[in-house]
Amino acid sequence: MSKKWMTSIGMVMWLATSASAENVDLSTIPPRDTVQLTIYNGEDLTLVRETRHITFKKGLNPLQFSWANTLIDPTSVELRFKDRAGGLELIDTAFPHDKPQMLYWNVRSERDVDAEVEITYFTSGITWAADYVCVSDPAEEVMSFEGFVRITNNSGEDYADAQIRLVVGTINLVEKVAELARRGAISKDEEDEYRKGLKTVRTFKKKFARAELRDRVAGRLAMATAAAPKEIIKEGLSEYFIYTIEGQETIRNTWSKRMRSFQGKRVPFRIQYRYRPAEYGDQLVRLFLLRNDDASDLGTTPLPNGALRLFRDNGREGLSFLVQQQIEYVPVGQEIVMNLGHDPEVIHERIRLKSWRDDFWYAREGFTVYYSPQKGHRIRTNDKVAGWDDHQQWIERIRNNREKPIDVEIRRTFAGHVAFRSDLAPVLHDYRTPQFTTTVEPGGKQELAYHLVTHQGYNKKQDNVTLEEENG
Repeated sequence: MSKKWMTSIGMVMWLATSASAENVDLSTIPPRDTVQLTIYNGEDLTLVRETRHITFKKGLNPLQFSWANTLIDPTSVELRFKDRAGGLELIDTAFPHDKPQMLYWNVRSERDVDAEVEITYFTSGITWAADYVCVSDPAEEVMSFEGFVRITNNSGEDYADAQIRLVVGTINLVEKVAELARRGAISKDEEDEYRKGLKTVRTFKKKFARAELRDRVAGRLAMATAAAPKEIIKEGLSEYFIYTIEGQETIRNTWSKRMRSFQGKRVPFRIQYRYRPAEYGDQLVRLFLLRNDDASDLGTTPLPNGALRLFRDNGREGLSFLVQQQIEYVPVGQEIVMNLGHDPEVIHERIRLKSWRDDFWYAREGFTVYYSPQKGHRIRTNDKVAGWDDHQQWIERIRNNREKPIDVEIRRTFAGHVAFRSDLAPVLHDYRTPQFTTTVEPGGKQELAYHLVTHQGYNKKQDNVTLEEENG
């Protein structure tokens, strides 16, 4: 038996001929033609598709595939013939027990043929992360908004001239790819387990392939011409969302590469001050607010979670750093919130003006009837307080020392059965949280007054906040 070797970094394919007279050595060993990486961050998972043109001889052609020193999942490796008319058939796939991190394919060919084959598998160790750089104009009315993606390869394999696709979404697999790749030798029992796992992986791959085919038919995978500036093409795919980087990129093992995802040159935003203790702590914070939509020059695609850095043009050919924060996944149409924290030029005080109790109800020992002096009932020595109302009058005082008017939103949550009385035109954010807003002029002051009535004991009938007019 004679042998020819074809080598790519991190994996080797060996093509051999049988000793039969009709088979001869392969004359050429072609290199990898194409490779595509589809990277899923949610499970540290990357789907690799590569194609090669291989010359098969009539008869049986053994092929060897090795994943030594890589994080390839052996249960997911598949060989497929692009041209079914070539008379090629995959007879079987074997995992030799004495050769860890290796498998054999036996391919039968009806004739000598040069065929294109596709090898697909899952690997671990390739990840991507998004980050954003925003620069506000000096007047704080519009900003530039740039998105970037950084790909990091620690899979043990170099991928040269690869098409890169980045998936926003979460999938669930029975076992992690890295764990499978590191197992080494495969026992007979583990081979059966692998085949069960392979069914799970293949189910996902078939689902992925069907959705991909549907999108190809719909024309949503059309690529830009090579002469156009490099960009990232976005497409919807089932419950996932894919960013396709135009052209090809070389992603070397242990290297990272950063690329621009999109750029919004003049994105309008507004400024609001919010008091929301559950979200921002016990302070009034300054926020830049914009929306992920086409009207904001951000396109029509979701934004993955990532680090965001915000600057302001100081008008003197320089930038002032404002904040760095993480943003979560932002669907189309959803608000993007940039929290600049406490503003020393805007002072917020919460002041309690007055508190008292009234509407007492009493219970007499041996009786279940409650009564109240407000109803003309007489109180005895052994009577016990069974219910009452707590009253508190508050003001939210806001002073604006800025040169522009500011919009303020106050949101407070109260436990128990509470009547929220005010003339502030409040609304309920949820069943326990009133919310109200105001505008404070430059150099001005606003005092927002409200009256809380908390029903206690016998007086408590429910667990929520009701809105009432102060004189209602």
